[in-house]
Amino acid sequence: MAKPSPSQVAWRRRIEAALRLAAPFLDLVLVAGDRVSRLVEREDPDAPPPLPAAAKPLPTVGPGGAD
Repeated sequence: MAKPSPSQVAWRRRIEAALRLAAPFLDLVLVAGDRVSRLVEREDPDAPPPLPAAAKPLPTVGPGGAD
C-alpha cells in the first residue's frame, strides 16, 4: 500500500478531529432515539400472546409426588 500524500494526511486529520468533536453529540442523538423508541412502542406487536395459567398443576412423572 502506498504512503498517503501530505494532503491526504491533512484531510484525514481534519475528518478525525471533526468526528472527535461530533462524537458526544452523536451519542446523545443515539440515546434520545433509544428512549423515544421505547416510549413510542411499549409492546411488541409481533410477540405471541401470553399462555393462560393452568387451572390444576400438571401431574409429576416418576417417583415421589403421588397425589
